[in-house]
Amino acid sequence: MFYYHLVSFVSDYRTRHSMCLVLLFLLTSFIMISWKWPVVRFHTHIPKAAPPNNSSRISAIDMGISQEEWDRLQKALDWPSPDHEITQLNLSTSPVHTTFSIVRLNDTYNVGDKICVTITARDHNNNLKTYGGDFFQAKLFNSKLKASVYGEVIDHRNGTYTVDLLLPWEGQAQVSVRLVHSCEVVRILKKYRETSFPRSHYYGYFVGPGPKGTRISEKVECNLKWGSRGSWSKGNCCCEYKDVKTETVWQCDRPKQLSCDHWVHHEAGALESPLNSFEMQLFASTLTNVEITGDTKTINVLPNITSIVKTERCRSGLITPVPAGFYFQDVWKSFVCNTQVFSRSQMANCLKNKIFYMLGDSTTRQWFEYLEGKVPGIKRVNLHTPRLGGPLMIADMKNNIIIHWSPHSVPLRFYKMLKTDLHHVSNDIDEIAGGSYGVIVFTFWAHLVFHPLTFYVHEVAKIRQAVLALLMRAPDTTVIIKSGNTGGLKNIFQSDWLAMQLNIVMREMFSDIDGVMYMDVWQMTSCHYLEENIHPGPVIIANEVNMLLSHICPS
Repeated sequence: MFYYHLVSFVSDYRTRHSMCLVLLFLLTSFIMISWKWPVVRFHTHIPKAAPPNNSSRISAIDMGISQEEWDRLQKALDWPSPDHEITQLNLSTSPVHTTFSIVRLNDTYNVGDKICVTITARDHNNNLKTYGGDFFQAKLFNSKLKASVYGEVIDHRNGTYTVDLLLPWEGQAQVSVRLVHSCEVVRILKKYRETSFPRSHYYGYFVGPGPKGTRISEKVECNLKWGSRGSWSKGNCCCEYKDVKTETVWQCDRPKQLSCDHWVHHEAGALESPLNSFEMQLFASTLTNVEITGDTKTINVLPNITSIVKTERCRSGLITPVPAGFYFQDVWKSFVCNTQVFSRSQMANCLKNKIFYMLGDSTTRQWFEYLEGKVPGIKRVNLHTPRLGGPLMIADMKNNIIIHWSPHSVPLRFYKMLKTDLHHVSNDIDEIAGGSYGVIVFTFWAHLVFHPLTFYVHEVAKIRQAVLALLMRAPDTTVIIKSGNTGGLKNIFQSDWLAMQLNIVMREMFSDIDGVMYMDVWQMTSCHYLEENIHPGPVIIANEVNMLLSHICPS
């Protein structure tokens, strides 16, 4: 076939430059044949190479914020990267050769003391790394006591890292450090985050009248349109759906038989990896989320006369420290404010005469399901919606308790559901009257890691605008933001590093808004003994809900 095209090309071309063009054709054909296309995961067609970074085409005005705020966000999001591209696996950070040590370990400590841990990163040749950017997670734990506490890793940008770990309980403790991602992997995550490569695909179902009174259905591909090229953009070929308030544009391939007005259902599609063969090696399970070796010595902690647990009532305006709290006997002890353990009757009393709106994703649905199972007298209202997709509602008419849960709008990786049930969080908040009986909690992160950070900033700016308007008309409304949690997924699609960056954006953009409480559950999921999961286990959910109710009904 190749020979046939070459002969045809030469015989048909009759210019004095034909030989040069033939050589050019040969060179181009050789490159196309020898090119190694990225491996496709969970998708049926060969992916195209990822286009150049598009983030420079998005301005602060496009995101709906000022240039000063965008500069501040970029500073908060700053993450070191290798000073040059790594093309050999043995030059990347090795979890086998990377180690940690406890600095000047004492025989005994007191509750409230701290220890310092040093992490030294090395490559697969056992050579010291000379730059930072590795993503580590550290904790102190005692398995018998079901106790643990999170430690923040400080990057010194020279291959060394330190962690200050608080000793919050009496007894013994040990240090655990994981290499979640090498700095080389983080560099790849950053590269593909801002491109228009469609790591996540979606489908739209169009339903309408067919011939002779029949009904026909068509399934087409859809995705977010963002920027000059977009997160996924095909020019003017497609159906476009622009939300009037948020100005978010959703785009679907045009159906062959039906019009754009017949879009009825939305559904998550396949995942597609942009990684080439070398990049896939860096994401290998043996190199990702691996415990590194270090000091296994037991730390002995003696009691302290003074309590280190916070007694201040939960309210807005409180700063989340590091650590934000610790687990002891599977109960979370907060350093932010006084969190209570609510009995079933206390839950009902706290929620009495409340209209509770939970907005976001399936991690707030877990809270909804927990309250449904724990609050006495509360019953599910049949809204004839999908059990997992919602919207959902439970109610206790005797105590006048109503709790709603609704998923946010596209982009959303849920099962097939009516597109009319998908609302932007900002639009939902605009429709809530608010007041002393009103409680709004929202989370917005897990489904956004597939798309550009600039788009996330745009969406959060719209949510902030809606919250400000709500608090202007009803300042006594309780507004709570649930942060993202660690998820156990450490791949190009849903890495915890990507989720952590979104947490930073949300926290920063609401940091100066009075009347909003930010619930940081990241530390609660990253230091617990349960295996990390995008949907945290029941013990963690119970502690999260206790903290939530402590914010709604502070002691």
